[in-house]
Amino acid sequence: MSLKIRLARAGSKKRPYYHVVVADVRSPRDGRFIEQIGSWNPLLPKDAERIKIDADRVKHWLSHGALPTDRVARFLDEAGITKREARNNPTKALPGKKAQERADALKKAQEDAAAAIAAATAAPAEEAPAEEAAS
Repeated sequence: MSLKIRLARAGSKKRPYYHVVVADVRSPRDGRFIEQIGSWNPLLPKDAERIKIDADRVKHWLSHGALPTDRVARFLDEAGITKREARNNPTKALPGKKAQERADALKKAQEDAAAAIAAATAAPAEEAPAEEAAS
């Protein structure tokens, strides 16, 4: 049985409150769980005690193979229970494939327009001295 340490939502509409639970990965988010080991109230100010975690039970479940989700891993790292590796995704800020195609098309259109303007201004300048020389 695969276990996860994850958040289960509680609270009313637009007033979230989460329980930190140990659950089977196949059970629904707010459904059946094995044990509740903490809570998180995101509505409290950051300097207040937003996160409450039973460290002994977390260590017990981690030793039994439970894996924390990303958000819970952040909480455990802040509490000093486990170490969370820093993530590095340098391509996250890059635009998507379609947006890059649109940007390339726009850049090509601007270069073509600039080349056309440059050609139009260069052609009359070359013709003008030729007319003066003929006179």
